[in-house]
Amino acid sequence: MSQIVDFENVSTAGLESSPVAEALAGLRANEARYFKNKYDHVFTVDKAADAAAAVEWVSRILDDERGIVIASPALEATAFEVDGIRMAYVFYESGLSINVMYTIADAGKRAVGFKLSEGMQIPDELSSFKFARQKSRLAGTIRGSFFVIKGEH
Repeated sequence: MSQIVDFENVSTAGLESSPVAEALAGLRANEARYFKNKYDHVFTVDKAADAAAAVEWVSRILDDERGIVIASPALEATAFEVDGIRMAYVFYESGLSINVMYTIADAGKRAVGFKLSEGMQIPDELSSFKFARQKSRLAGTIRGSFFVIKGEH
């Protein structure tokens, strides 16, 4: 059953097993606020097992594009389309959030984004990426990186 992510009353529901659950909940809420403000989209998540197609799509893109396999278990995920862009998010137990932005139109923007919750280390499988810092009222300091998707997915 989908859960609406409340960015006014941040909850760790669904993320309790993460050692950085509060920071990850803030990161998830930060994404929900962004989509509400930019697209008037209500951001919902499902348990990873219930959103297996989204988790598999993100995992396949990571593996096909860069040979990346995330070691941490996925806790929650979501997939939706907004403004001609197919979006997917996976939130991992380690505190990692991965999103895929895939413009449906040919020659559109397509990228994978990584965000690290405050308090977590850079996972070994992402050690080759440089992470920039950004401040968030909801999530504290977020470190982020990305790569452009080259193939068709």
